[in-house]
Amino acid sequence: MTGEALVRVRLQAGRYEAVLSGNNAAVEQGLEAVHEGKVVAIATLSPDGARPGNWRVLVDLPAAVIADGVQIITIRSVATGGVLDRITLMAGAPLDEDFRAEIALLRDELEMLKRAFRRHCAETGAR
Repeated sequence: MTGEALVRVRLQAGRYEAVLSGNNAAVEQGLEAVHEGKVVAIATLSPDGARPGNWRVLVDLPAAVIADGVQIITIRSVATGGVLDRITLMAGAPLDEDFRAEIALLRDELEMLKRAFRRHCAETGAR
């Protein structure tokens, strides 16, 4: 870690909001949002009046990062290249099918565990 701490406040209407504290290198050189290896946005930093020494971070995410499947946007320091936060966006029909398949597998595994537990209890006389 580079001495920076980024705490997410919220993600709403395509705007990522956070509070940055720590190392001034990130403040001096800035933060960037990266998606699929490309810088897609530069953060706006302003002093946080409520917490001296901290900075409010705003990143407006472009519509281009919203797509079917799982999209990961990293917020990183320009000074160090260190990743300070990750934003995960999930959307679309392919994702729905993945979730349904995962839930079906989890249900099958749960049923298998229930049968094994009942068998174990019957064999050991436990109730």
